[in-house]
Amino acid sequence: MIIGALTRDGYPLNNEQIDFAFVAELPTDGSAVKKRRHRSSTGVLPQADASKAKSVATLAAQASASAGDLESMALQLEANPDYRVLRRLKPCLEWPPLTPGQDVCKVVVLDTETTGLDQSKEKIIEIALLRVDVDTSTGMPVGAVQVYDGLEDPGIPISREIEGITGISDAMVRGQRLDEERIACLLDGVDLVIAHNAGFDRQFVEARLPQFCHFAWACSFADIGWKSQGRNSAKLESLALEMGYFYDAHRAEMDCHALLAVLASPLPQLPHTGLAHLIAQAARPSYRLQATNAPFEAKDQLKSRGYRWNAEQKVWHTRLDDETALAAELEWLKHNVYPSRAASVLCERLDARVRYSSRLGQITKQTL
Repeated sequence: MIIGALTRDGYPLNNEQIDFAFVAELPTDGSAVKKRRHRSSTGVLPQADASKAKSVATLAAQASASAGDLESMALQLEANPDYRVLRRLKPCLEWPPLTPGQDVCKVVVLDTETTGLDQSKEKIIEIALLRVDVDTSTGMPVGAVQVYDGLEDPGIPISREIEGITGISDAMVRGQRLDEERIACLLDGVDLVIAHNAGFDRQFVEARLPQFCHFAWACSFADIGWKSQGRNSAKLESLALEMGYFYDAHRAEMDCHALLAVLASPLPQLPHTGLAHLIAQAARPSYRLQATNAPFEAKDQLKSRGYRWNAEQKVWHTRLDDETALAAELEWLKHNVYPSRAASVLCERLDARVRYSSRLGQITKQTL
């Protein structure tokens, strides 16, 4: 493995911040020249310069060390609590083989790069898929990973901002088109599509490839309570860093490999992997509850409870993971938001085939 970056006391050693080039632009009075050391007439380096040269030679020798030597050095640093070692994430394309009788869930891990955030006017410029079987008893990938990564000409210019984020230019996508036959092949028989921001990716992908409408989806960003798992951030790069990995982010295929690595690891506070958690979540419905006609004076209570304000519909709403949570929330609304009057609230039942899409789930009225 390659040592990617070292941190001391949790802070990155960023060489880009240690740049002394500006010193050359400072005015001098000539005194600095007098202090400059030169080679002696005999060609022998002064002691300080000789020591410096030796240090450079040592660093050069270390830089050319074998991967095994580097890993040995990394392990020594990891043994010291004052250091953390980051390794470049290497995609795993071959997991332990599938054994006869194993029950598997056929999963596609997906990521897209687009020309912008607004699905109504922006377009996909890259899509990547990893197809992998997941052992339902362990939550671990098994067998070979099938990969697709394709670029597409969006028919509109790619902004400098998007090019800066993704590294994808107009020249790279010119004349390119997604391989729809290859994508359809990878989707054949799939049980679940996973994206790290499914609310974004799903709508873009379904607009371009309508067959994605027929699959169950899960969101590794929203369906896992990363904060309750002790993570400071749900961003994919941060989750990978917590595991000791860095990678070249914001290209679709590498983001997929990073997500698979994160989800194949056990969750810190649960006895299963992220993959097992998402598979279980996709099997049961979730609910979107609207506090319909909630009194104005209840807004602070609703906000502190985790409700969000929908300015277009002018209603407070929240998401609940299961029926038990829904029943408890209806009881809370009855006693805290509508204590002195009867009320009806709207509840939308969402299964994995409509969750994170632009389509509505089953809507019912709940009387409090």
